[in-house]
Amino acid sequence: MKILNLGSLNIDKVYSVAHFVTSGETISSTRMEVFSGGKGLNQSIALAKAGAQVYHAGAVGTDGGALRTQLEEAGVRTQYLQTLDTATGHAIIQLTPEGKNCIIISPGANGEIRKDYIRQLLNNFSEGDLLLLQNEISNVDYAMAEGKQRGLKIAFNASPIDQKLLEYPLELVDYFLVNEIEGAYLAGAEYCADKWAVLDAMARAYPNAAIVLTVGEDGVVFRQGSQVLSHGIYRVKAVDTTAAGDTFCGYFLAGIAEGLPVETCLERASMASAISVSRKGAAPSIPSLEELAAFAKQQ
Repeated sequence: MKILNLGSLNIDKVYSVAHFVTSGETISSTRMEVFSGGKGLNQSIALAKAGAQVYHAGAVGTDGGALRTQLEEAGVRTQYLQTLDTATGHAIIQLTPEGKNCIIISPGANGEIRKDYIRQLLNNFSEGDLLLLQNEISNVDYAMAEGKQRGLKIAFNASPIDQKLLEYPLELVDYFLVNEIEGAYLAGAEYCADKWAVLDAMARAYPNAAIVLTVGEDGVVFRQGSQVLSHGIYRVKAVDTTAAGDTFCGYFLAGIAEGLPVETCLERASMASAISVSRKGAAPSIPSLEELAAFAKQQ
């Protein structure tokens, strides 16, 4: 199974701060670092490091050559990636000493994904392949519909939340990878602290999909039809949680593409996510399969 990730690529500027800035407040950062990022890029690197055959499509600007290089060095295939005459997407990230983050995104080239490009792109993939999407590029709804029409499986990481989400043809999605807040929003339910209630609401709203619901310190819960599973987290010292969800997504879908049991996919994704939060940066924090095996021996 080939995996096509039609996703975002960003340049992340990370500001280390004592606390998140509040309305009307001006604060100084203790440090500023620049990393490669974007949910799409992070997830493609996680997929490649987990052993999947992944192709990254989308767009960077004329300042985004380093992002293409980083994808290729991780083993991601980039022949369908565009370079446009515009700025690359970027993110401004506040990072606290506890490892918590607050993020502002500017779409840049990610907002310039056109329908004709998507049509031509999908000609290179066939029935049974997997199309991974997030909510950080333009024409996500069109990509879902075109991909499904061609027989691709659709995986959707519904982040970030905005009003466009509920206008997408979400009934076409085969795999939802969401947190509790995203899951409740997609299900049209009020957010509550009961992960099982959110999971059930998602399952009722999208009965044909597999639901992967990450629930913070409670780990992850999964439901597909009558199959219900859960997996806890691995305790590590959190340094930066920026790429935790993207790492989980990539490793989970790589396992699915490999034909592994869902239980194994949840376990490997949970370990990979734990490793990622113990390191700074987004893409640089994603572990390899060898690092995952070493971590597993310590558990």
